Amino acid sequence: MLMFDEMQRRGHEQVTLLSHVPSGLRAVVAIHSTVLGPAIAGCRLVTLDEDLMMRSALALSESMTLKAALTGLNFGGASCVLISPETLLNEEGGDAQGHAREALFRALGRQISHFGGRIVLTEDVGVSGQDIAYAAQETGATMGMNTDTAAATAYGVYRGIKAAARYALGSESMRNVRVAILGVGTVGRLIAEYLHREGARLSVADAQPVRAEELASELDQVTVLSSEQLLDAPCDILAPCAFGYSIRSQDVPRLQCRLIAGSEHHPLSRTSEELAREAGISYMPDFAINGAGLIASARNLTPEQAGEQIYTIVSRIAARAEQYHKPPHLVARKMAERRIELIGSLGRA
Repeated sequence: MLMFDEMQRRGHEQVTLLSHVPSGLRAVVAIHSTVLGPAIAGCRLVTLDEDLMMRSALALSESMTLKAALTGLNFGGASCVLISPETLLNEEGGDAQGHAREALFRALGRQISHFGGRIVLTEDVGVSGQDIAYAAQETGATMGMNTDTAAATAYGVYRGIKAAARYALGSESMRNVRVAILGVGTVGRLIAEYLHREGARLSVADAQPVRAEELASELDQVTVLSSEQLLDAPCDILAPCAFGYSIRSQDVPRLQCRLIAGSEHHPLSRTSEELAREAGISYMPDFAINGAGLIASARNLTPEQAGEQIYTIVSRIAARAEQYHKPPHLVARKMAERRIELIGSLGRA
């Protein structure tokens, strides 16, 4: 990957590499935009190679900018992606492992303190509220450590799926609607439970098959498939809830859905988005539908309150898409970019 080309294409302000040898800290901080305010940085702990780590950080930070803009928050977008160090796996004993995790996130917090308040850390995949609390011992630039962001995100995605379904399927009722969920970790599982409760017909898959099997053992009439099988499954809604770019360009012709809407950050590349549009598949983008956790953290709301705001946002996007005969993912991006342009101009006057 040509990093500077990718930064300029997406409009990033800054990318910084962080390292602290004793704690094992290896992280990339990508600041996409601070036009609307300090950049919210979703903090992820992953096992990726460095190239994928950088790609993920750049895409996540851009999504966060658009998400904050759409939700009406005065924040910009950033991301912080950490490579999981061996110390978290190799030290013996609960106390030792706890100390290793504390050291890792306090080292992160101490380095974030040097950004002068330009970014604010919050939890994301693989990172807990306790981890952010460790970072908060070294920096005041944190958010959401006392919010159940997974619960808020899941409820918001569920409400967003219903709003998107009214546009794409003609009704927001989920009874007998075929939903294929790719990824049933914490958030994907909660979304499945909401949809199942409403009478949706679920097919599920996960990179860790035991997760899908456990879910099917607890909910009746849930079909378990492999991730590859799920992409070929006839369905009304495909809900990607994994870790990014689950739907590759070569996968789009296989899809047999009418709507793509899920919790996953950047499940499609720009090329995949265009291919989905050409195939007649509506795509409600991640930054429009998975922002309830951010809303709940920033505004101190319950999952239900934050979820209703997502329902309103997605409904507004769908109404404009229908009015102007434009794909919802392009409408959502334009709405976010327009707010950034207008509100950002106030600071330049």
